[in-house]
Amino acid sequence: MGTSPEIIMILFVAVGCFMAYPEAVSSKHTGITRHYTFNIKLKNITRLCHTKSIVTVNGKFPGPRVIIREGDRLVVKVVNHVPNNISIHWHGVRQLRSGWADGPSYITQCPIQTGHSYVYNFTITGQRGTLFWHAHISWLRATVYGPLIILPRRNESYPFVKPYKEVPILFGEWFNADPEAVINQSLQTGGGPNVSDAYTFNGLPGPLYNCSAKDTYKLKVKPGKTYLLRLTNAALNDELFFSIADHSLTVVEADAVYVKPFETNVLMITPGQTTNVLLTAKSTAPNATFLMLARPYATGMGTFDNTTVAGILEYETPSSSLKNRPLLKPGLPAINATNFVANFTSKFRSLATAKFPANVPQKVDKKFFFTVGLGTKPCPKNQTCQGPTNTTKFAASMNNISFSLPRTALLQSHFFSHYSRRVYAIDFPPFPQIPFNYTGTPPNNTLINNGTKLVAIPFNTSVEVVLQDTSILGAESHPLHLHGYNFYVVGQGFGNFDPENDPPKFNLVDPVERNTVGVPSGGWVAIRFQADNPGVWLMHCHFDVHQSWSLGMAWIVLDGELPNQKLPPPPSDLPKC
Repeated sequence: MGTSPEIIMILFVAVGCFMAYPEAVSSKHTGITRHYTFNIKLKNITRLCHTKSIVTVNGKFPGPRVIIREGDRLVVKVVNHVPNNISIHWHGVRQLRSGWADGPSYITQCPIQTGHSYVYNFTITGQRGTLFWHAHISWLRATVYGPLIILPRRNESYPFVKPYKEVPILFGEWFNADPEAVINQSLQTGGGPNVSDAYTFNGLPGPLYNCSAKDTYKLKVKPGKTYLLRLTNAALNDELFFSIADHSLTVVEADAVYVKPFETNVLMITPGQTTNVLLTAKSTAPNATFLMLARPYATGMGTFDNTTVAGILEYETPSSSLKNRPLLKPGLPAINATNFVANFTSKFRSLATAKFPANVPQKVDKKFFFTVGLGTKPCPKNQTCQGPTNTTKFAASMNNISFSLPRTALLQSHFFSHYSRRVYAIDFPPFPQIPFNYTGTPPNNTLINNGTKLVAIPFNTSVEVVLQDTSILGAESHPLHLHGYNFYVVGQGFGNFDPENDPPKFNLVDPVERNTVGVPSGGWVAIRFQADNPGVWLMHCHFDVHQSWSLGMAWIVLDGELPNQKLPPPPSDLPKC
């Protein structure tokens, strides 16, 4: 189910079609409740001639597909059979008044301990498209991830040509070592972590790696047919370019929101983002096979996995002479093609139709300006570190605050507010405390402050956040993900944000709506959202190395006055710390 290259048919007309997936069960109510069980267990997996025991869901790598419809309720019982603590995040799901099911450890829940279980119970409201689920503690999402496919409501159609088949393709990263050991060593020494050994398509590294030809993802297509590729970047630390030789792709959706279709030969997708594209096969089967390639877009000064994953697009023909066909290879942009990326991301626009409107906040109640970047913290006494100097460790921050995870869950602390002050403070700075030339010559002092600091905002506040990259320890693109919300990307640019001249250029008509956005290397991005979902919501860089270095913060959205504007109490099986 996870590693095989089989393709899902789009003919989900009867509930019975879901029964092919044994985890899905229908209820007799008007809305359908779909039940899944996730057994977290160890499984021996071999890639690149290395066999190791990895943490999996149900022994699958990648994990099982979760297939539901808009309006369905999803009930997933997660049972932890491994020594590691675990939690599961449903990446991109709005979680309207169901923040207890969001999943990030120590934010909305304590992790599920060995031998314990937790039921994630939430309804998909007003969303349809491709999302994914993944572990949200340490680096376990290296192997604990899978697709979350939300089909339109019954009798609803796509706002584009109906595809012949649908194909989920997840980009991942494979480490020959244990990813937990990799990040633990990095945090101990203060240096950058060792990089991955391969990228993967649906868990398969492909023929460009040693000892990997048998582990190659193959997509078989019929001449003249149109396929919907559901692409997800589940890699830990790398933005990726993707292309298929001699085939163009039509982008129709981003982060489970339809977009105005546009054609491209090359995609760039950050960790945490999903992109749906239409691939129309050639009308007659060509005498060739075609490589699908993905390799990194990298802008930082640190080392990265500079390898390429390959899969094969193959036409189904009566002839069996595949061996004699030439293998065509696509071209990809340069590793650091920042201008290409800026041009590509600027093409994304919301549909902004009556049926799929772009409800961009036109007026803003609260404005925030957050710097996003790297920094340092002191090396412990009597220790030599491997950070930028031997007396410092690498760190990361927003507005120079490195986000310290508490020992208990923030949402619980907020809900039972009698002890919240001991757990966190609501004094996260709305603007940098010491302004500087953010993308110019960096300041000499790169030390960062630590704290569990949050921003509290009233229910239904309209919010604008400008996210500004910095040049401290090198300008770098940062994929920022906001839990519990989609946001509109109203503007972006290079250099320092200009509060006088940039806002008049904002797109308030049809900006793209996303849950994860790349803050441009040496630039800024402006987002807006309506705070209509009470709870505690993490905002963080989706590079796991930067998250481990504490690049993040959290929002408290207070309850509204009406009953349907308040967060319900936690479920009885909420894990304890």
